[in-house]
Amino acid sequence: MSSESEVVLSRISPADAGEVLTIQRAAFVSEALIYGTADMPPLTQTLDEMRAELVDANGWVARSGTRLVGAIRVRETDDLLLIGRIAIAPDMQRSGIGRELLAAAEHGSLAPEAELFTGSLSEANVRLYESCGYRINERVDQGDGTTQLFMRKRLGAAPR
Repeated sequence: MSSESEVVLSRISPADAGEVLTIQRAAFVSEALIYGTADMPPLTQTLDEMRAELVDANGWVARSGTRLVGAIRVRETDDLLLIGRIAIAPDMQRSGIGRELLAAAEHGSLAPEAELFTGSLSEANVRLYESCGYRINERVDQGDGTTQLFMRKRLGAAPR
């Protein structure tokens, strides 16, 4: 990558709310098409809800120049790093940004394990997560022919 297109990660903040919501909606349109519905929290979340969430959220954003191109939110307990809402701008997908955001979230965690989830029809997501070391830990039937896949990965942190 040239220096102009270098992607830089920084901590997520409430000031990022509008850009994160825009990226999230753009990124999850493909999921809506796969599942045949736009009635999913990443697409129905409002700007006010996003702002409120980011007050207490931890996570990272990725920027290419001044443009926000990706985001990841995490919550941490003593036992688990919960990873959610990984969103990459559609034109930047498959360029390694999701992998970088996952690595940043994992590296900053003291939890012994990380967990994320995706839908069974989201094959590209499953491939990415598996290539990053995540394994399916639980399958939850959604009653509509799809399954929610909870995936876990052991992290390098020493037990507390």
